[in-house]
Amino acid sequence: MTQPAAALPQTHVDFDAIGAYQRYKLMASLIVPRPIALVTTVNDDGVVNAAPFSMFAMLGEDPPLVMISINRLEDGALKDTAANILQSGEFVVHMADEAIAAQMHDCGQSLPPDQSELDLVGFDAVPSVSVRPPRIVQAPIAFECQLWEKIETESRYIFLGKILHLHAREGLIDTRLWRVNLQDYFPVGRFGASFYTRTRDRFALQGEARETAIDRI
Repeated sequence: MTQPAAALPQTHVDFDAIGAYQRYKLMASLIVPRPIALVTTVNDDGVVNAAPFSMFAMLGEDPPLVMISINRLEDGALKDTAANILQSGEFVVHMADEAIAAQMHDCGQSLPPDQSELDLVGFDAVPSVSVRPPRIVQAPIAFECQLWEKIETESRYIFLGKILHLHAREGLIDTRLWRVNLQDYFPVGRFGASFYTRTRDRFALQGEARETAIDRI
């Protein structure tokens, strides 16, 4: 006989009884997969910073908002991305696909503020339309963003950005029908620990013939 769901054994964790590091390890390994924002910003000297963040999400379409959450360093100092957004209120969010996954990951290295991750990994940059930070040519998708709101916690800055412009690889979107060619879009996501995951294994839950407008292109 099948046990009632309430009777199944479970592991209980009181989050008030454990430290921030333990909470992070559990949350970051269980709330997966997470999309990755590869963010470009510019400092006062014109140096372009690029860094990946998996605490990233779409929040809504009217206004079109995205969120990135950036932790403070161990000494309380700000990462370059957070410092630059606070100074300029501008950033560009790129989606990373399989083709640039390794370069995206390498952008996570810690560099001095006067050195650009774009040069380190071999990314090419072109000017944005409305914001100072450039966009990365090799990325399949880029969202130019303006800071909408910021939330400060003891450990993080959470930035809400309003999307001003979208740039997509040629052939990826149809702006007449507003459809995305998902057959040619293979973003990567963050999994637990230091692992990433692909997005090629896709399925529908209402029968093999189920299609939505976004799939037909």
